[in-house]
Amino acid sequence: MLRIPMSHCLSVALMTLALPAALAQLPTSDAAPAAKGWRAELVSEGLSHPWSMAWLPDGRLLVTTKEGTLHLLKGKRFQQVALEGLPPVFTNGQGGLLDIAIHPGDKKNPRIYMTMATGTDEANRTTLVQGVFDGNRVHGIKTLFRAQPDKSGGQHFGARLLWQKDGSLLMSIGDGGNPPQQVGGMLARDQAQNLGSHNGSILRLTDAGKAVPGNPLAARPGALPEIWSYGHRNIQGMALDANGRVWATEHGPRGGDELNLVEAGQNYGWPVQSYGRDYRTGEPVGQLVVPGMTQPKIAWVPSPGASGLTQYSGSQFPQWRGSLFSGGLASTDVRRIVLDKDGNVLSQERLEIGKRVRDVRQGPDGHLYVITDEDNGQLLRIVAQ
Repeated sequence: MLRIPMSHCLSVALMTLALPAALAQLPTSDAAPAAKGWRAELVSEGLSHPWSMAWLPDGRLLVTTKEGTLHLLKGKRFQQVALEGLPPVFTNGQGGLLDIAIHPGDKKNPRIYMTMATGTDEANRTTLVQGVFDGNRVHGIKTLFRAQPDKSGGQHFGARLLWQKDGSLLMSIGDGGNPPQQVGGMLARDQAQNLGSHNGSILRLTDAGKAVPGNPLAARPGALPEIWSYGHRNIQGMALDANGRVWATEHGPRGGDELNLVEAGQNYGWPVQSYGRDYRTGEPVGQLVVPGMTQPKIAWVPSPGASGLTQYSGSQFPQWRGSLFSGGLASTDVRRIVLDKDGNVLSQERLEIGKRVRDVRQGPDGHLYVITDEDNGQLLRIVAQ
């Protein structure tokens, strides 16, 4: 586990002393007690680096893999689903076939939305595609949206999807990569503060992949109309809570993974405001607090490698209702995050999985499900013990 220099820990503590009371409670450590009363049981395995999962209206489960395949769970085995018309998948680095979401209004022959990396090592981007699942295959796949500008290399695609209650679709786009990576003549990470770029933002789209009319920044000169929030580094988890609020987890560099309560039009600071450090120099990236920029609800130092995110509302663990659950790639666990009614973090605890957790979701049966990021990826069900 990465050890943060004492000087950084001290700077976080000193800065916190000067903050308003609401910010003084910001957690900056991954230290958390172990959760009790649960165990993980194996449902299935055998997928190479699964990335995301979604349940069909009939209760069956679909799982994507990074290498570009889709699989349907049948009993205890996965069956590959044909993807007819899928564009070539860019699978270098963090690129691949990534998130999946089912159109919430479809009951039969549902529309399937997937994010993926497309292009070449010299010019690639995050892309949204849509097809129709007829029970056996996804056909008629078409491209709905491509993030711009193009970038090079295989870092920071973002690519989580989230349906809002108004029927709009949120899509996260990564900033493009770490220094010395450049996009458009600037450091890639600086694109997160550039409203003329999709990189480093959350987009709000219609189900046809267009900018929703009235998006919060559309009237600002030079701003792309799809942008809903910005100042993000690389969002890897998004979830809607029972009140319709949007939560997101994102990666920071060398510490500073964040949990954010995301609101329309807000700037979340990257790379001007951050709890992370530059990979090359070890120096802090930006400042801990910048006026006009929104603070995270949690800054994890060291980084757990935050991944999939969900809010629990099931009956299997009534004591967990209302809590957020965030996967951890580096920490090989799932974090349970307890919130009050105003969205403030009260406490955290860890469900130790022992493998890289890529996604965590609540199933229609009220259980939490976890997929692990391995050559022989596993689907696990969290059950009471």
